[in-house]
Amino acid sequence: MKIMSTYSVKIKEYNHIFKDTIRLYRRAVDFYIDVILNEWDSFLLCPNQNKVVSLAESYSVTSKKRPVVKYDFGMDFYKFPSYLRRAAIAEGYGKVCSYKSNLKNWEILDPRQRGEAPSLPKSGYIYPAMYKGNTFNRLDDLHAKLKVFYNNTWDWITVALRKTDVDYIRKHCFLRKECVPTLQKRGKQWFLDFAFEEKVKLSDTDIFDQTILSVDLGINNACTCSVMRADGTVLGRRFLRLPREYDSLKRKTDRIKMAQRHGSQKVSKLWRLARGVNDDIAVKTAKFIVDTAVEYKADTIVFEHLDLNGRKRGSKKMRLHMWKARYVQSMVTDKAHRLGMRISRVNAWGTSRLAFDGSGKVLRGKESSKTKGNYSLCEFSTGKIYNCDLNATYNIGARYFIREIIKTFSATKRQRLLAKVPEAVYRSTCTLSTLISLDAELHAEA
Repeated sequence: MKIMSTYSVKIKEYNHIFKDTIRLYRRAVDFYIDVILNEWDSFLLCPNQNKVVSLAESYSVTSKKRPVVKYDFGMDFYKFPSYLRRAAIAEGYGKVCSYKSNLKNWEILDPRQRGEAPSLPKSGYIYPAMYKGNTFNRLDDLHAKLKVFYNNTWDWITVALRKTDVDYIRKHCFLRKECVPTLQKRGKQWFLDFAFEEKVKLSDTDIFDQTILSVDLGINNACTCSVMRADGTVLGRRFLRLPREYDSLKRKTDRIKMAQRHGSQKVSKLWRLARGVNDDIAVKTAKFIVDTAVEYKADTIVFEHLDLNGRKRGSKKMRLHMWKARYVQSMVTDKAHRLGMRISRVNAWGTSRLAFDGSGKVLRGKESSKTKGNYSLCEFSTGKIYNCDLNATYNIGARYFIREIIKTFSATKRQRLLAKVPEAVYRSTCTLSTLISLDAELHAEA
């Protein structure tokens, strides 16, 4: 698969010289948005992006064969670089396509419920790509030339790049293909965002030979991991608790609650501190998961498919609001793909509620007199006390293997197996015991 990554390099010395360049580029995008909207019927017939650019230029760019055009781009954008013009066309076409699609969906809805129509597209806060040879030239590791608009003309300037950023890229990206950079502004500083492309071959190990890492992301604990094989064998278990970080997060959220309780409206600083601790927890959790997968040479990392939409309710709604489960999964996905590992997700319903040994539902928290209100532990119907998150990881891994194993068989053999192991029919009721039963049936048929 192809992996794209971006690294920012700070531009030293210059702070205001790029403003006119960005302003002109956004005006050019708005210009082509109007052209494409006015001539939309013609642009609908274009089969690809190159035809779109050619058609837009035929409407707006003069030449020897075309001395007069319907929309004269050169009148307001004298000496505008050709590559930036084509980038503006592509950007404008994308915004118009999005607008037309939203408008079509809006028109289908019931007039009494659909609300206001989508607004006409605008360029917004976009930044230009600096194309090599046309608007960007590399002089050496620490210096580059950019073609920008200043003193009422387009001209080249030499910029110095921050050495620490360049050294970081040289260390981590020397094997990747460097793509064109994008000029970006963050705060009061200007950066060149360099995009890098690399190709990675993902693991294609047969399902019966795979080793997976099943992960349960918790609210009280950072995460619990189990390493499993296709026959239900558990090769390893790992826990990440991060007590200091969670204690720090709790103190900061308590301060936010106290400030809100006393009517304070200015809690942005408190939220910023809490988000900083929360991001730190997410980064450490993602690193722990990937390091564990590398240690056991896992082929696939398996998560629950979490639906976090809707309003948060209950006594733990603040924790749910701060829960960075999707952010962790996103970081793990990027790290794992770079290492050739695959990512998979399974149905989350009942992974913690069902006992991995097939004995039915478990008792948690106040439901069990043995756990004394501790939600980290659960009580099986047999009376056994077990870690609830660890129980969930077994069921997560089992559901992945059951789904992938059943997919490999023909419809006839699949029906025969499901008749012998009826618990495997519905993925929301599968547990580790279901996988063990399925493996036993496969060995019996062999």
